[in-house]
Amino acid sequence: MSDLLHLIGRDLRLALREGGALGTALGFFLVVVAMLPWGLGPDLNLLSRIAAGILWIALLLAALLSLSRVFESDYEDGSIEVLATGGLPLELVAAGKSLAHWISTGIPLALLAPVLGILLNLDLGAYPALIATMLVGTPAVSFLGAIGAALTLKTRRGGLLLALLVLPLYIPTLIFGISAMSAAVMSPGAFGPSFAILAAISLASVVLGPVASAAALRIQLQ
Repeated sequence: MSDLLHLIGRDLRLALREGGALGTALGFFLVVVAMLPWGLGPDLNLLSRIAAGILWIALLLAALLSLSRVFESDYEDGSIEVLATGGLPLELVAAGKSLAHWISTGIPLALLAPVLGILLNLDLGAYPALIATMLVGTPAVSFLGAIGAALTLKTRRGGLLLALLVLPLYIPTLIFGISAMSAAVMSPGAFGPSFAILAAISLASVVLGPVASAAALRIQLQ
């Protein structure tokens, strides 16, 4: 357990020290959400209706920008091979690095979303649901994204391939994240089932994602 905590702490320190990946993700999130009202026009009712979808899609795309770094820096300096042959199972290594990505990128994006909701005239009643769904749904973004990061580890400029691999995996999270937010505004009684399914998707991603990531890493390191 101490080795796992040390790995998570190391990745968090590296993320804070570099800062570029998080800054790029937050900046992209802000720019996408800020530009859409200009393209859609001044219809506040329209913006309010589609705000949930815009925020979720922009968050998923922003998170993609930093996914390639989950294993890439360790592969470049050779430390991934040390981790693979160390005392910590590779599944726990993948889980720790995915968790570090969620803490350093997923949570900041989720906390920025309510601020950006103001630009989209998001209904005030949707803000608690927005924060809850983003915090519960973003673990799936990091843990599923780590699978794609592991599969494209040796691919030069594999950002496009990573997006093609990962975006289909995000569809259930996107559907139920938007559904839960919409239900919170239009039909509060329907919020619970959608939110429960979203939580189940994240839980399954946290459990199964590291196993798939570890299998992909073993193939890449052969």
